[in-house]
Amino acid sequence: MTELEQDDPVPQGDLALQITALPRDANGFGDIYGGWLVAQMDLAGTATASRLAGGRVATVAIDRMAFMVPVAVGAQLSFYTKPLQQGRSSIQMLVEVWSDDPLSSEWRKVTEAVFVFVAIDGGGRTRAVPRR
Repeated sequence: MTELEQDDPVPQGDLALQITALPRDANGFGDIYGGWLVAQMDLAGTATASRLAGGRVATVAIDRMAFMVPVAVGAQLSFYTKPLQQGRSSIQMLVEVWSDDPLSSEWRKVTEAVFVFVAIDGGGRTRAVPRR
């Protein structure tokens, strides 16, 4: 069990995004593509990180990615974000995805990862994150 997992898991952090998994996002077996899921996680993490950074951020790393269960078409997905650490110009963020499966009515964690965002200015150069 990793340090991010729990015996009786509940979402960690704040709800940042909700979306329904659609057929266009699935493979031939009806499972949602992992890459699509990672893109949505990046959107959710960016929304929170840019608010904390007071502006533009860029994703520079994804660490400890773990897919736990497949996601079916029609699943209602909730993306939770939790800041873990803030550096001079970076923000480390836990992003969890939870699914409310319409077929099984089961609420379960689908995946999690730690994203690292860096604050950047209008010219794309690293800038300091304001202290809060």
